[in-house]
Amino acid sequence: MERTHNILLCGVGGQGILLASEIIASALLKAGFDVKQSEVHGMAQRGGSVVSHIRYGDRVYSPLIELGCTDFCASFELLESLRYLPYFNKDTKVVVSTQKILPAPVTTGLEAYPENILEQLEGKGVSVLPVDAFEIAQSIGESRASNVVLTGALSVFLPVEEKIFLDVIEKRIPEKILRVNREAFLRGREISKKTV
Repeated sequence: MERTHNILLCGVGGQGILLASEIIASALLKAGFDVKQSEVHGMAQRGGSVVSHIRYGDRVYSPLIELGCTDFCASFELLESLRYLPYFNKDTKVVVSTQKILPAPVTTGLEAYPENILEQLEGKGVSVLPVDAFEIAQSIGESRASNVVLTGALSVFLPVEEKIFLDVIEKRIPEKILRVNREAFLRGREISKKTV
């Protein structure tokens, strides 16, 4: 691999972005890449905007992604994908959850939730894969596993074998919720494979 590749994870507090970031970074490390991962930036409280940067390659010197340089993005909430649009370029692949978590200005009636978010992303030339991660997670019995559904969907675009991801999940996820998280990951991969 000649250049460094960049992955951006974005969403709101409480969606499991840190866990998803740890799984992806650990899988890339296990696959032999040099990996730099930023701490999660933004509001850690439930509902605040959160972003995580992961960079991988033969040699990585900085954990932060520059504007316009994201290769892959997993957006855990629909509106958050627009917030980080300046980080995308015409080759960026964005896996975006169709789940809406209304920010405070929307819930108080001061602002309206934007319409046609997917169309706005596509209008900027970004490759978009919408995933109803929350519905998939609910269907397997654990709505909190939507983060792992998105991790699975994103994993198809990364140079890491499925088995490595599953090994990392097995080591990182507690036994009592391991089965549903494995299923969530595989269901996410299944969705992406249909589009690749």
